[in-house]
Amino acid sequence: MNLTYIIGVVLSLVVFFVGIVLGINIGPKAVEAGLQTFVFTPGNLWNFFDAASIFITIGCTFAIVVASFPGKTLGSIPKHFGIILNAKKFDPMYFIDQLVELAQTARKNGLLSLEEKANEQTDPFFKQAIMLIVDANDPDKVRAVLENDIECMSARHEDAAALYDKASSVAPAFGMVGTLVGLINMLNNMSLDGGGASSLGKDMGTALITTLYGCILAHIVFGPIANNLRIRDSEEVLCKSIIVEGIMSIQSGENPKTLKEKLLTYVDQKARGEDGGGGGGKKKGKKGEE
Repeated sequence: MNLTYIIGVVLSLVVFFVGIVLGINIGPKAVEAGLQTFVFTPGNLWNFFDAASIFITIGCTFAIVVASFPGKTLGSIPKHFGIILNAKKFDPMYFIDQLVELAQTARKNGLLSLEEKANEQTDPFFKQAIMLIVDANDPDKVRAVLENDIECMSARHEDAAALYDKASSVAPAFGMVGTLVGLINMLNNMSLDGGGASSLGKDMGTALITTLYGCILAHIVFGPIANNLRIRDSEEVLCKSIIVEGIMSIQSGENPKTLKEKLLTYVDQKARGEDGGGGGGKKKGKKGEE
């Protein structure tokens, strides 16, 4: 479970709602007036609810996103939430240990002996990489195929993140549109002679709520999703880059110890200190998020 994402979103909402209902009276004037330091006014929550504003902000944002992306991308939205809510899926140390083991096997029994190891892999990219060298393909061709695979995968992931970037930019815009609609209606219906000025503040507050909704959607909902998807992409790209470098080294007959030292440069010093001795990562989920 991705606790940092969940804690961040929940904490931001809690702080927001507490800020609405909590009044803090501090300073000499508050003491002189005998005011309570903390005053809770739950009724204030209703001041921030307006059905029409919700309809305009969420409805128009959704409509523009639908108009901007193909159905295949939109259909992957539930999968995106699964990706960001799950814990880290790609462990570089796992792949480093696997590649070192493959290098030792190839050094003893030759590249053809790796076919059995390839069939044991659950990661399709890793399996493909092993089979490319088992089939005695040219090293340049092997690298080109694998790097192109990574590039195309990353482009698909960027398309997914772009969906939430689009929603993040559209939501505040339609929040402002909703505010303009509210202001127009307020001014058209206002009559100073009939006492309409007395309701000016309330009507103005209602008109501004849509801007608030747009900001919440952009910065609490859509923005973190886009960032987390890009983080997951960078994790997967790192692991697949390690696979490419390791596979190319195995094909060239590099010493397993030298190979491990080379691949460890892809991870930070702390990870090397903890796992560099060979224990490696646990067999976490290794399937791609494409």
